[in-house]
Amino acid sequence: MSAAPDDPVYRNPVLDADWSDPDVIRVGDDFYLTASSFGRVPGLPLLHSRDLVNWTLVGHALQRLEPESAFAVPRHDCGVWAPSLRHHDGRFWIFWGDPDQGIFQVNAPGIRGPWTRPHLVKAGKGLIDPCPLWDEESGEAYLVHAWARSRSGVKNRLTGHRMHPHGTELLDEGEVIVDGDRLPGWFTLEGPKLYRHDGWFWILAPAGGVETGWQGAFRSRAFFGPYEEKVVLEQKDTDVNGPHQGAWVRTPSGEDWFLHFQQRGPYGRVVHLQPMRWGGEGGWPVIGDEGAPVPGHRRPDLPPQKPAAPATDDDFPGGRPGRQWQWTANPRDGWATHHSADGLRLTCVRTPDAHDLRALPNVLTQRLPGAPCTVEVDLRLDDGEPGARAGLAVLGDAYSWIGLERGTDGAVRLVHRFAETAAEAERDAAPPRPAPGGRARLRVDIGVGARCRFSYDTGDTEDTGEDTGDGVGEGGFRPSGQVFAATPWRWVGALLGLAALAPAGQGHAGTATFTQFRIRIQEKRADR
Repeated sequence: MSAAPDDPVYRNPVLDADWSDPDVIRVGDDFYLTASSFGRVPGLPLLHSRDLVNWTLVGHALQRLEPESAFAVPRHDCGVWAPSLRHHDGRFWIFWGDPDQGIFQVNAPGIRGPWTRPHLVKAGKGLIDPCPLWDEESGEAYLVHAWARSRSGVKNRLTGHRMHPHGTELLDEGEVIVDGDRLPGWFTLEGPKLYRHDGWFWILAPAGGVETGWQGAFRSRAFFGPYEEKVVLEQKDTDVNGPHQGAWVRTPSGEDWFLHFQQRGPYGRVVHLQPMRWGGEGGWPVIGDEGAPVPGHRRPDLPPQKPAAPATDDDFPGGRPGRQWQWTANPRDGWATHHSADGLRLTCVRTPDAHDLRALPNVLTQRLPGAPCTVEVDLRLDDGEPGARAGLAVLGDAYSWIGLERGTDGAVRLVHRFAETAAEAERDAAPPRPAPGGRARLRVDIGVGARCRFSYDTGDTEDTGEDTGDGVGEGGFRPSGQVFAATPWRWVGALLGLAALAPAGQGHAGTATFTQFRIRIQEKRADR
């Protein structure tokens, strides 16, 4: 949550949405962050800050997932897992693990690019969470990574390699440098971040699982070990479950800070900022309040900045979506039409999967805010064939959407549909209603626990709405359907989505135009 420049205290989370598995570095006076993007495109988001509290999204390092054919359809739990961001030899570097392919890297002369095409550093199944280190003391380069049991049959261990200084290849077969099975009580050891400090090799790595785990620190005088370990951050008596998988960063004045995620169900993995200091008992790092997460703290000793957060609202100038939007698979030409005015013009893509938004690659998504909010967008369904439809969705293992559909009689109607987690097809959440002129303003109010109430305004004064007893709401909006509880994907929080589609067939099915997309965050944080 952004802090006012005159407020001496910040409050967690500093990024209140699903910025999963964050890694952070400082270059000069600037801080940069990247995060997992899994199967969404573009991937590898790039965030910038000057104070570690206020962040903006400045781009993405990965424009398409490879191989392209594998990501032509949604693969929500695949793709980019737990990247590591580093700056070395005048370039930015990002390494990540694709659990089905291996370890990749891209690099660029500046944070905004141009970024190289993905380079496969090591092929293999289950290789995840890689982190490089260029050791300035010795001139050697190293890489550490974890394992995904779902692909390799192995987990709870960290493997180390010597790496070519160019970052293009590994120089050995690797060896296990930390075996979690040999540590009493440790399990699901993953997400390592590798550093050099005070003559030690340090690995900051979480264990215990995302819901209930902790942050560990490992140190050794030699890269290949042996390592000793210590738990340096855990939930204790706070409400921050599973605080782990993050990064250490030092400010120009010498302050140390640690950013990590907290898993919050449908909201995904939100990012917290913790004070950190070296020199605890035995020289170990001390994070938070003596190893417990803090809800807020004195701001970092950095120049005050104006409140900022990654963009959410969009007028779609020129028909182009803002940086905050990602497709659910590699996009294809023709899904969105560029033009001279404002508004997102989406083609109603014909598909045999029109009954299930979860299977569609042409859904444009952004992260669900972690605080109660109201989401609105204007929609116009343009000339098209029967069955063409478009709308606003809350998308996860279960989903619900509200929008417009053209019937066999040519008339456009307001529809509201949903699908349960195990359902193979959606069904009506409310009866269809007239939509004069093929237009509607769509709304979803997202309350505590990501409970979603859908509503609409078609401008039809004859529409009396549902018999819910609620009547006409604010600004002429009428409620639709029952409350829908948003659900996450596997590893990923729920998403807001804009979609345009049509049943399988021949010929152009029409277009849909979205305008004035807005998210209003409610100040009250009743669920925290």
